[in-house]
Amino acid sequence: MFREMRRTKQQTTREECIRVLTEAKRGVLSVIGDMGYPYAVPVNFLYDENDDKVYIHCSKSGHKIDALNSNDKVCFTTWDNGYQKDDWSYYVTSVIIMGRAEFVTDRDTAYDRVRRFGLKYYPSEAEVDVEMERDFSRVNLIAVKPEHMTGKLVHEK
Repeated sequence: MFREMRRTKQQTTREECIRVLTEAKRGVLSVIGDMGYPYAVPVNFLYDENDDKVYIHCSKSGHKIDALNSNDKVCFTTWDNGYQKDDWSYYVTSVIIMGRAEFVTDRDTAYDRVRRFGLKYYPSEAEVDVEMERDFSRVNLIAVKPEHMTGKLVHEK
């Protein structure tokens, strides 16, 4: 169903993909937008290894929401900060997920994931609690369930 990676020598393990998904702070969510054009938007995200889903918070309306209401197929891409070995160039690992997106409608699940999301980005638990109290009712939460995931280590030289 999905294409295999062409450069298989650069392919990483599932464990390495999960490491990147867990540690990375930003990614890009791509949807099928207006008139069939791709719409890719930078996002913050949370990966939950227990349910193998990527969570993305957003508003309750907009281009992304309209696109997902029309077609739930998405592509999510993220990458790590990379590392240097012997010279100026970096080795960077990226992860690409093809999957289906759904809106999280269960309040308890949404609250838990949004709170954990906040703990990933905010400097203190107290600040997360303030934000949750003020803004949780306005948050829309998207869950992306991977159907296909690949990771790739690239030497940028």
